[in-house]
Parts: sequence; C-alpha cells; structure tokens
Amino acid sequence: MRQNATAMEVGTQAVRWGIISTAGINQRVLPELEDSAQVEVLAVASRSQAAADAYSARVEIPRAYGSYEALLADREVEAVYIPLPNSLHVEWTIRALEAGKHVLCEKPLDRRAAEVTRAFDAAERAGLILSEGFMYRHHPQTRRVEDLVGTGAVGDLRVLRLSFGFMLDRLEDVRLQADLDGGALMDVGCYCVSASRLLAGEPELAIGRQVVAPSGVDVRFSGMLVFPRDVLAHFDCGLDVPSNSLLEVVGSRGTLRVSTPFLITEPSIELSRDGATERIEVPHGGAYRLEFEDMSAAIRGGSEPLLGRADALGQARAIEALYRSADRDGEPVPCAELA
Repeated sequence: MRQNATAMEVGTQAVRWGIISTAGINQRVLPELEDSAQVEVLAVASRSQAAADAYSARVEIPRAYGSYEALLADREVEAVYIPLPNSLHVEWTIRALEAGKHVLCEKPLDRRAAEVTRAFDAAERAGLILSEGFMYRHHPQTRRVEDLVGTGAVGDLRVLRLSFGFMLDRLEDVRLQADLDGGALMDVGCYCVSASRLLAGEPELAIGRQVVAPSGVDVRFSGMLVFPRDVLAHFDCGLDVPSNSLLEVVGSRGTLRVSTPFLITEPSIELSRDGATERIEVPHGGAYRLEFEDMSAAIRGGSEPLLGRADALGQARAIEALYRSADRDGEPVPCAELA
C-alpha cells in the first residue's frame, strides 16, 4: 500500500503501521486506509516469508516479514493492528507492547476480564496506547444514535433489541474452533453487547443461553443484560442463521430503529414518535479508516483513543458473565463480580 501523497504535501507525519497476520478482514480494512493522511501501512507479517511476500506484493505493502516477531523488531513500525484469532489477541498484544508498539487489537480483545486487565496493565507499564477494535463505534451512524438516545429523542430508555448473525459453513474457519476462542458471541454477539453498553451503561446482570456445535463453540447465543434503572437489553446472535442485523431502541416516548447497525452497509436511522416516523440519513463513513485515524491521532497528540481500558474491561466482564450464565443453564450472573 502506497503512502498517501496528501500526508507528505501538507507535512503531516502519518503513523507507520504494521499488520500482524494476513487475515481476511484485511480485505475490508486496507482499501479504506489508502486515502488517509494519518495512516501509513508500512509492513505486514505472516507465518512464512513466502506468504508474506506474496501478500505484500498483492496489496502493495512495502515490507513483508515471515514471522510476527520479525515485524515487531522493525524499529520504524510505530503501531500494529492485530486481527489474529481471538485466543491469540492478548498474547500478541502484550508482545507488541513489550516491543514498543502501540496496539489496535481487533475485537473482542478477550472473553476474560482478567486477561483484558493484564493487557492494559502491560500498556500502562510501557507508556503506550492500546485500543479494542470495534470499528462501528467510529461511524457517524453510531455517533448519531448515541446522540439521539442521550438527548432524549425516544424519552427514557426502556428496552434494547439487537440481533446479528450469518451463515458460516466452513468447518475449518477459526470462528468455529473452540481452542481459538471462536463462537457466535465472540464473533458477532460482542457487537450487540457493545452497543447495549454504549446506550445503557454497564450491565448489572447477565443471562445467557447457547446452542453448542460439535466443535465446542456456541453457534447460536441469546442473552439478556439488565442495566440500572430497569433497562433491559435482549439480543441474539448466530453463525448458523441467514444474514441479519438489527438495533431497536424503545423509550418512553418512541422508538429508534437501525437496520445495519454494525457493518453499516446502508446507513440510516428511523425515529418513530408521536405517531410519525422520521428517516434520518447518515453519511457513509469509512469506519475502519476512522478507527485507525482515531488511534493515530491519539499516538501523535498524546490524547486518549475513543475506546480505552474502561470500555474494553466492561465489554469483557459482560461477555464473561454471559458465558458463565450459559454454562449454568441461564442462571443470572452479576457482572460486577468479574474483576
């Protein structure tokens, strides 16, 4: 990937990024970064030099490394993006931090609150920035939804309904591997948890039920999160269902509905109140570009990224509580009991 010329013309020093893995998600990420004046993708690493060379040539990334360790040894790489399988997130996040790199780790950082704490402790020791990669949080649609709910457009919050799923039939896919921390809640349900927390705060109780595949992962998961002021969030997610997504916010005065709340392929918001429905158009915004630019701005300016320690820890607590509840046949689990 060539460095954007605009960055050089205006004298902006783009943050030099490395990508640890040639994961499929890069196909969505890299095109959005080409026009960014704040991001320069300098290097990519794979598990073999041949694979790294072939990939870097195809996507025009200047430097290719045949191991993750080799990329971390590159002193010109300032920050790394980690889209590895879930079970490797914390391990390579900490290794990158210890190598002096800022880290943007693809969601979910981990399913255990203690592991997330360990990762952020490593970031603090190193004096570096760590952020969990929920790209949808950076999109104008999400910002608009947050603003509408926060300013009382639907009145007092009552109920959240969320859904996200698709059909995954490749049995070798890492998202269907239990030893790699796969599963529906980790892959798509985590978005439902994140959006619920964004709009309602931190949950007090989690209730979960799951359908487990022969591989040992949850291919369907349904949950309820109980928030302060008796706000309830109901969600379902799946890896064996037709593609679907939904965010519905029910308040004391009206409802708000978003049909593509996470991938945001058709950004728009429907606000219904007082017997009328208003369609609120939202501009298309490159969520991955905005995510990388948020992190790059924090690196250059010494500010905090949009998503930091508190959000990642709240996310992990909720996910861990949901899994504990599902393992206990739906017994409610207090989120606060997870450190």
